[in-house]
Amino acid sequence: MRLFHGEYSHAHDYTLPNKELITDWEVIEAILGADYEDPFAVRGIHDSDSGKGLVVRTFQPGAERVEVVDTKSSKVVATLDCLHQDGFFAGTLGKRKHRFAYHFRIHRGPHTYELDDPYRFPPVLGEMDVHLLAEGSHQAAYEKMGAQVIELDGVQGVSFAVWAPNARRVAVVGDFNGWDGRCHPLRLRHECGVWEIFIPGIGEGECYKYEIKGAHGELLPLKADPYGFAAEHPPRTASVVRRTDNFEWDDDAWMEQRTRRQDRSAPISIYELHLGSWRRDVEDGNRYLTYRELAVQLIPYIKEMGFTHIELLPISEFPFDGSWGYQPIGMFAPTSRFGTPEDFKYFIESCHKAEIGVLIDWVPGHFPTDPHGLGHFDGTHLYEHEDPRQGFHQDWNTLIYNYGRSEVANYLLNNALFWLDRYHIDGLRVDAVASMLYLDYSREEGEWVPNQYGGNENLEAIAFLRRMNELVYEKLGGVMTAAEESTSWPGVSHPTYLGGLGFGYKWNMGWMHDSLGYIGKEPVHRRYHHNEMTFGLLYAFAENFILPLSHDEVVHGKGSLLARMPGDSWQQFANLRAYYGFMWSHPGKKLLFMGGEFGQGREWNHDQGLDWHLLDVHWHEGVRRLVSDLNALYKDLPALHQRDCEAGGFQWIKANDADESVFVFLRRGDPVSAPVVVVCNFTPILRENYQVGVPDEGFYSERLNTDAGVYGGSNQGNSGGIGSVSTSWDGMPHSISITLPPLSTVIFELSR
Repeated sequence: MRLFHGEYSHAHDYTLPNKELITDWEVIEAILGADYEDPFAVRGIHDSDSGKGLVVRTFQPGAERVEVVDTKSSKVVATLDCLHQDGFFAGTLGKRKHRFAYHFRIHRGPHTYELDDPYRFPPVLGEMDVHLLAEGSHQAAYEKMGAQVIELDGVQGVSFAVWAPNARRVAVVGDFNGWDGRCHPLRLRHECGVWEIFIPGIGEGECYKYEIKGAHGELLPLKADPYGFAAEHPPRTASVVRRTDNFEWDDDAWMEQRTRRQDRSAPISIYELHLGSWRRDVEDGNRYLTYRELAVQLIPYIKEMGFTHIELLPISEFPFDGSWGYQPIGMFAPTSRFGTPEDFKYFIESCHKAEIGVLIDWVPGHFPTDPHGLGHFDGTHLYEHEDPRQGFHQDWNTLIYNYGRSEVANYLLNNALFWLDRYHIDGLRVDAVASMLYLDYSREEGEWVPNQYGGNENLEAIAFLRRMNELVYEKLGGVMTAAEESTSWPGVSHPTYLGGLGFGYKWNMGWMHDSLGYIGKEPVHRRYHHNEMTFGLLYAFAENFILPLSHDEVVHGKGSLLARMPGDSWQQFANLRAYYGFMWSHPGKKLLFMGGEFGQGREWNHDQGLDWHLLDVHWHEGVRRLVSDLNALYKDLPALHQRDCEAGGFQWIKANDADESVFVFLRRGDPVSAPVVVVCNFTPILRENYQVGVPDEGFYSERLNTDAGVYGGSNQGNSGGIGSVSTSWDGMPHSISITLPPLSTVIFELSR
């Protein structure tokens, strides 16, 4: 009888049977104590010691009588003896000499039921699987590991496989066996350190964990499945059996054109969001919207706003709401907060049908110390480094993966491939890459261990990131990866064969820091910080950049983007509009965190929805309309996106007008597209007859003016455009004389 977690009664209450049934009573005691490391050697069907017949042994707690039934003939072929009152049964099968398909008929009080014997089935992992897992090179491990709903020898059930090479014993426990670790101990595949079992008769929806004893017999906390494909709703922590291979996708049109839509020459404008706080159902207890509700409410909004992609804060299952998903435990499980894996696939498919790409934040840099997670998984530092100078993040109180261990790297590589394959995710934004690259990241002298050459580069993490990008781009056409990397590490978005890390894009953290620093200053002081807006163009084409105004810029006391703008309310909104105009016309793909598109006034709070009521205020609605129009213009004008990542797509016209805080630049696309002239005025001064040099003769249409009345501005402008004159200016052969509104960005296109 189960006494408490992991401890079992195994008193010497034996019935003395025929000695053919078992020869070592210590084996029975070990099985009843959940401490026998090779259960398949005893349980199930075996040759008797005499070699003259077969014997069947089973553990059926609470059973009063157990019969063996020939599955083919449905005839009872043996009634097993009860060797121990806790439910250990065994019996010979008469004259039968060959193994056969059988099941048990269990009698318990007034109830009788039948079930298959897990211990009569062969191993699930094939020899090639075992070899590749041992080598750390199995690129489809997610098809074998974890809980797989399969058919084995004509029987439906679930196979379980978990890597725990240093464990003394591993059992799977769940609702299906009363969470009793004696019922289903696993078979160890010594070659690769993976424990496995096939349990017939169970299926999707079963909750389970692994009960593990360390090498010295110590019982560990119950562990969630590292490859679990679903999980219970937090704060419950069990893994849940779910299929991920049976969704009928209907997004072929998107998948076929994805490569073109995510290329460096494509307009990419990303709406970053946290699913739990984009919108709440306030009439139903302020609950989360489900994946399917989000498909109905979010997708039309994204289409209306003109964003090409959404980027979700991490959706891998995580225990603590306040981590926003950045401390994941269920790396293969979309969080159950919003629904099932199938619901999440429906959401992604709905995005694709609406021609919206889906990116997810992916966190291979660290994992939390929760007892049901990966930490000290089999009684050793299996996934993490043993030395805390290498294996513990002080900033986040989290553990660091041991990238140099092939099995750990293979686990993470499989996770990347899994999301892109099984969920049709269009790209991965890799979180905290700098913390992976540097051994001394956020550490003082003496708190880190140099690499073999005495440097601070994490050579194993570098190799892992390169391999991840190579695999992703090789195996899954048209996807993209982006690095959140905040240092000057060279070649983050360069191909690995040229010595780069192989990412498709890199977040331009320098541009974000400098430009926000500039726009947050009073206009009268901006002349002294002019270079903060121009410095980024010195390195703007060293990488394939994304310009990020992410969630990190509106939390931890930083305030909202709007709140960081100086001046009274009119000036704050005008500054924000002018800044967005500068951002959308600046080289680089775009990313904006939710709420920024309508100028939310307060800092983001993950526990409540956005302040949608603000759209009733004309200034907020004006910002929303401006962002929508900027997205439309960004897509419509090739000059604004085709050469985002090429130096030939940008030219300064007026870079040094610090006294007036004006910036003028030229954007170019392919040779047949019209050039675009962008003029930014970051003072509240209206400038009339402001002379701007232009490259070509002709009429320059005013395509967008952030000071327009429909956006909440003062409606100063150029009546739709202005013709050039032959007067050279700013080093250009022609010029235009414009009205430059206060705190504004004005975008002109040469009419052809």
